Amino acid sequence: MEITLVRGDITAQDVDAVVNAANSSLLGGGGVDGAIHRRGGPAILEECRKLRASHYGGGLPTGQAVATTAGDLPARWVIHTVGPVYSATEDRSAQLASCYRESLRVADELDVRSIAFPAVSAGVYGWPMDDAARIAVGTVRGTMTQVKDARFVLFTPDAHEAFERALAGA
Repeated sequence: MEITLVRGDITAQDVDAVVNAANSSLLGGGGVDGAIHRRGGPAILEECRKLRASHYGGGLPTGQAVATTAGDLPARWVIHTVGPVYSATEDRSAQLASCYRESLRVADELDVRSIAFPAVSAGVYGWPMDDAARIAVGTVRGTMTQVKDARFVLFTPDAHEAFERALAGA
């Protein structure tokens, strides 16, 4: 699998699947989640509401992943995953790693060959960027998958630099 870094907007990526750093409600929010819902249009929210009405009445658990249509995005699928909120007193790194592994598992079920990831939990959930990058790159690199093109799409220069360091050191 080739892992690349892109500085830019995840909603503009022409890939089979875009990973959404979702909140557990699956009903949209801020950051990456809000951007994906806004640009993808109402079809994504409609499928998320159906998921909430059936399998995920209590919301999508942290570390899990589920797919919906990508609506108006260039991608075919959105894979929603809920990252953990960072805690300085409790190690939640296994939950963060699970977000990437589970997203790749769902990608394999959908026969995805190209995928775009954000920096899950590194925004409003407060995960330190260098550690988030280390976990993300290490988990994606170490997960057996059919995906051939995995890219991390990073919005800020600081995030891009952290992922560059993680990719060079992994």
